[in-house]
Amino acid sequence: MQQTAIKNGGRRMSSAVGDTLERLHGRRPLILDGALATELEQRGFDVSGPLWSARVLREHPEAIRQLHLDYLRAGADCLITATYQATYPGLMAAGMNQQQAGELLDRAVELAAEARRLWETDPQRSASRPPALIAASIGPYGAYRHDGSEYTGDYGLNRTQLTDFHRERIERLAGSGADLLACETIPSLLEAEALLPALADVPEMPVWLSFSCRDSGHTCHGEPIAACGQLLDEVKQVVAIGLNCTAPQFVEPLIAQLRETTNKPIVVYPNSGERWDAQRRCWIGTADSDEFARAAMRWRGAGASLIGGCCRTRPEHIRRLAAAFASGDM
Repeated sequence: MQQTAIKNGGRRMSSAVGDTLERLHGRRPLILDGALATELEQRGFDVSGPLWSARVLREHPEAIRQLHLDYLRAGADCLITATYQATYPGLMAAGMNQQQAGELLDRAVELAAEARRLWETDPQRSASRPPALIAASIGPYGAYRHDGSEYTGDYGLNRTQLTDFHRERIERLAGSGADLLACETIPSLLEAEALLPALADVPEMPVWLSFSCRDSGHTCHGEPIAACGQLLDEVKQVVAIGLNCTAPQFVEPLIAQLRETTNKPIVVYPNSGERWDAQRRCWIGTADSDEFARAAMRWRGAGASLIGGCCRTRPEHIRRLAAAFASGDM
């Protein structure tokens, strides 16, 4: 990655990230990738257990690289790494030591970079298409607990304890070669507040924060999404604010409420439209990729600048989404 630095909001960052921030204000949004863990499960990999997708990262890294490449071929401009549930405590509980856990975090970023290099030499790739970005995923504390609390934010921890939990992984991934950090599926305002001191330790690393939301106006924990936008609006390191792992029907009103408190780019990557039935332990509903692309055009019209998919979205969703924005006919 070229490291020529440019100024942006008092920071210095790589030219690739600076170019991307300029693209956020262009006609076409930045296209994110889709689901990782649920797509790996669709492909036959076991993502059960506390490590979730990090289990595949550890046991079948080639599958992670292939999925990254498939998303690039589908039209993604940004890859999100397989580190959502790869935490130091979780990996060490699975038998790794601290050094091995850190090396696995680095490996996740390397796999995305390898996929990017493969795509850059692919004859199907347009020479005019900018290089893809790599966003290192930082999941919430509840993902480590693997008990569903990532969708409530009810941890029983204070802000300092949450900051301490996140700090080491943030520091490692900030030095891994990723272009930016993606603090995602954040269920509460408290956890967002806790992330900020840890992020401040790596001030030159751009980051987006995206919240999981339970309805058209609130985080999963219950705070108004507008309060989240207000909290982050003055944090220069935060280059985009938004939502993910949220039902698609809530996206437009959530964007509108964020727009009331921030002029920063808005990032949205909701679920497919299916929902998880905990009693039957299966996904129900539909996940039509054409409808997802039509909805994405509305999200763009509402003000989103980074658009992709979360749980149960597949490369076909990203392909349809990218094609819709390229043609402008949806």
